[in-house]
Amino acid sequence: MFSDESLATSSSRQHIELVLRVARSYYLEDKTQAQIARDIGYSRPTVSRLLKESRDSGMVHISIGHELERIRELEQELERKFGLKHVRVATVNDSESAGQVVPKYAAALFCELCKPDSLVTVSNGRAVAATVHEMPICEWPKSNVAQMIGALSPDNPMIDSPDICRMLASRLGGTFTALPVPMILSNAKIANSMRKEPQIATTLALGGGADIAIVGVGAATEERLGHIFDEYVDPATARSLCRHGVVGHICGHLINAEGNLVHSDLYERTISIDFGRLKKIPIVLGVAWGPAKVNAIHACLVGHLISALVTDQKTAEALLAI
Repeated sequence: MFSDESLATSSSRQHIELVLRVARSYYLEDKTQAQIARDIGYSRPTVSRLLKESRDSGMVHISIGHELERIRELEQELERKFGLKHVRVATVNDSESAGQVVPKYAAALFCELCKPDSLVTVSNGRAVAATVHEMPICEWPKSNVAQMIGALSPDNPMIDSPDICRMLASRLGGTFTALPVPMILSNAKIANSMRKEPQIATTLALGGGADIAIVGVGAATEERLGHIFDEYVDPATARSLCRHGVVGHICGHLINAEGNLVHSDLYERTISIDFGRLKKIPIVLGVAWGPAKVNAIHACLVGHLISALVTDQKTAEALLAI
């Protein structure tokens, strides 16, 4: 930087004015160094030296800017902070919603990571269904899609796990393995018996041994635990669970802020992939966005429940701010 004293003498001012004139001609008027040299009556090497002086003194600030530059910074920060293998941050224009854009990014990342003979497992929920909708048609007859969580109540309007599995298998050109059982049963004893049924045990084992999983992340509030629990959990139970530390859920499992499983009667009645097995799947691709889900997503990240994340820019910034 030029000091205040450098403006005190006429000779210093003249020199600064010369540096400014050269910098303005080069950076703002797009003149070549040879043209500037002719204009000011100096040699080209002198012009080059004056341009360097303008940068070194802080008179000229050069920045390389593109939307992707900031996005890559966010992706790298998320990878570094949470030990993630892959991150995609979607940019959402004013005319779009995150729900329209994020699933496209998730489908693209899935196709990059998945192999033609992969064993895939998927959970339920809108984000997962939207991601599968964006999948391209493939010819992967050796691929298999295994359902990792039981079916929702027939009264639930969400796209359910069996439908998502069939849809994804159809897009990939492979087969699917269904889990013919409700997500939540009436009591723990029945649920425990159902887990021992050969077809159910086999499907859950397949899901636990998958190469890649696509999962959503649900937020829990004192009013409701999330859409997938609407037919099973009343507001009083939701309030009680939240007061016991529940902030969200993944694959039907309730978790606290550290990403640890919260044991409850609901857990004992839920038919889903084993919580411990989830962490052992090589790639667990979490697709989630929005301010309401930030704490739940953060819990999944610090608990290392997902190894790849696809979200939008605002959510990414909020996660890094915690």
